[in-house]
Amino acid sequence: MVVKSQIKFIKNLQQKKHRIQHKMFVAEGVKLVRELLDSDFEVEEIYTTDLGLVKNADKKQKISEADLQKMSGLKSPNKILAVFHFPIEKEIRATDWIVVLDDVRDPGNLGTIIRLCDWFGIDQLVCSKNTVDCFNPKTLQATMGSVSRVNMVYADLFDFLKKTSLPIYGAFMDGSTVYREQFPDKGILVMGNEANGVSAEVEALITKKIAIPQFGKSNTESLNVATATAILLNEIRRG
Repeated sequence: MVVKSQIKFIKNLQQKKHRIQHKMFVAEGVKLVRELLDSDFEVEEIYTTDLGLVKNADKKQKISEADLQKMSGLKSPNKILAVFHFPIEKEIRATDWIVVLDDVRDPGNLGTIIRLCDWFGIDQLVCSKNTVDCFNPKTLQATMGSVSRVNMVYADLFDFLKKTSLPIYGAFMDGSTVYREQFPDKGILVMGNEANGVSAEVEALITKKIAIPQFGKSNTESLNVATATAILLNEIRRG
């Protein structure tokens, strides 16, 4: 039987400060939990209304739907919730393309970009320290499990970019059209903040500014950062 202290602890992990303090996070939903269980993430405990959903897992408790509702951060909990430890941070390798995020703040955008990196085989993602937490519940939901397959590091972007020998491409409204660009086998793609784009400090280190040209005649100011990332990664993988 789950006790009140467990419920309180799990509810607290919905907040960033408690995740950082305990170095743990909450994952919800059958697909996400199973994906993380199949990865090298270490599970602390699984809480589910149906033990058959995780037959090969040892650390699991059967709970009522009422208790799951109390623990969950979702309006409609999906049968299972698990607490995982933060993964051990791995060194960034300059062996392929790396995506760099300069203060992306929306959890859904970050989650979608993580999933895009997974789709396009980009397994290195570097985020500025002000970028939204990758273990934010909304971010995790948007990754659909891809968070377990992309190595993520939060770092001082100026220091990171200053030390790299890779070419650095940045997404800008006034850059050269991406459709005429010949991309190398490896490099860095920098995507900026939803409202302000790439910061001036990071812009100073950009090797080449690239843009997605607008063909329509609407007054749309710019593309959503996740949508723009999808288009640019597609062009990078086309070479």
